[in-house]
Amino acid sequence: MLKKIEAIIREDKLNDVKDALNEIGIRGMNVLEIRGQGRQGGITLAGRSGTYQVDMLPKMQMNIILSEDNVDETIEAILASGRTGAAGDGLIFVYPVDEVVRIRTGERGHEAVMYPGDIDEKKGRGKAKAS
Repeated sequence: MLKKIEAIIREDKLNDVKDALNEIGIRGMNVLEIRGQGRQGGITLAGRSGTYQVDMLPKMQMNIILSEDNVDETIEAILASGRTGAAGDGLIFVYPVDEVVRIRTGERGHEAVMYPGDIDEKKGRGKAKAS
């Protein structure tokens, strides 16, 4: 079964998280710039005209589709590289994925999300075709 990991992380941790994911063999992902707020409710900034509240903070959203077998290792890589220990580090969501179809080739399911040198190929769980 395939899973989708949606990780909301700090902007300044994006490269650290990407590098950690690349190191374990996660090759395919999407990254979006988003704004949001969580438990901290935003931050208070001081300017020339006084203080003001910024409640929708800039974050990065990473979307990764991968084999169910790789979810825990991927989450651990995100946690280790994205954590600062301060409020606002983010969240990780895991969803089931019913179907994936690669538009160019028509490949479906697991084969559609495999890449040369990816985590599954490293673990001997399939051979990726060139994408």
